[in-house]
Amino acid sequence: QIKLQESGGGSVQIGGSLTLSCAAPGYPFSSGCMGWFRQAPGKEREGIGCIANRGGRVWYADSVKGRFTISKDNVQTTMYLQMNSLKPEDSAIYYCAADSGLYAMESIQRINKMEERTFQDWGQGTQVTVSS
Repeated sequence: QIKLQESGGGSVQIGGSLTLSCAAPGYPFSSGCMGWFRQAPGKEREGIGCIANRGGRVWYADSVKGRFTISKDNVQTTMYLQMNSLKPEDSAIYYCAADSGLYAMESIQRINKMEERTFQDWGQGTQVTVSS
């Protein structure tokens, strides 16, 4: 099992920016994909983006497309989530997750949605709060 660790959460004003990091020591960045989920109080966990380790193709949910950017540093085995133009509805606990196989991307291609069950490893989450 791969241990993932998020960092960089915090409070930010509406319209501001924040960058989250996900450290993934030992994760085989040569296959599968890594993604970000978020969960707001009283809501279901939402997959917001996933980056393929081969080719670097990135999928984004409509709710964050154009505002959030996912990238990764294979040398440092770290994935990032750059969040711009933050809104109150972006407030949530953000989780990074990893799929070492092809399950996550296949699911995304089939239903245009990230499925939790296709990710094998998860971080503990980091809180992001957006307010005025």
